[in-house]
Amino acid sequence: MDIQKILKATDHTLLAPTATWDEIVQILDDAMTFHCASACIPASFVEDAADYVDAVFPNFYGAESLENEDQKLPICTVIGFPNGYDTMASKMFMADDALENGASEIDMVINLGWVKDKLWDIIEDEIESIRDVTEGAILKVIIETTVLNEKEKIHLCQIVSDSGADFIKTSTGFASGGATFEDVKLMREHVAKHVGIKAAGGIRSLEDAERFLALGATRLGTSRLVSLAKELSP
Repeated sequence: MDIQKILKATDHTLLAPTATWDEIVQILDDAMTFHCASACIPASFVEDAADYVDAVFPNFYGAESLENEDQKLPICTVIGFPNGYDTMASKMFMADDALENGASEIDMVINLGWVKDKLWDIIEDEIESIRDVTEGAILKVIIETTVLNEKEKIHLCQIVSDSGADFIKTSTGFASGGATFEDVKLMREHVAKHVGIKAAGGIRSLEDAERFLALGATRLGTSRLVSLAKELSP
């Protein structure tokens, strides 16, 4: 098992409504220590988190990192989270605000009621509108697989593929279930090759993480993997 590869694909995440600044700092420090793909945190912490990373990242990556911004830990946040039923204008504002505050990755939740009403054109228009706002940043689209049937999941794979988004994401972690091996496999079969897959919600072991990556996931959203890596560190 290549733990380093797993962690490099991990968005180290804390999205609890009770999250404190001290807990966010720990997430940031751990994400930098273990070279995670990003730290995924609530929007209200993004500006302070970006400033904190700017100030301390040479301590984690060395003085030469001052000349290489690509080594800096990306800050990810969520919009329309966790229910997805904010207005399109609200989501666009939230995305723009997060980027202004220093986020470089945005995970958006689609309107699931629109899915049930089969308003596919409106869903695609919303994603494309947020893609326009987030040009130059990474956009991940959360479809909340646990509340969808197979046909809906496949249709959303097609919509996300056509929308210009960078990733399709399984779950918020706040619904009744999270990522499953079956859903990641289904996504890989139906999403365009240029679209990444983020498995999130309920990833509890390094073995599960490794299997998700083997099935086609390219990002993992979880708070547990860094803790497990710490336990294995000498």
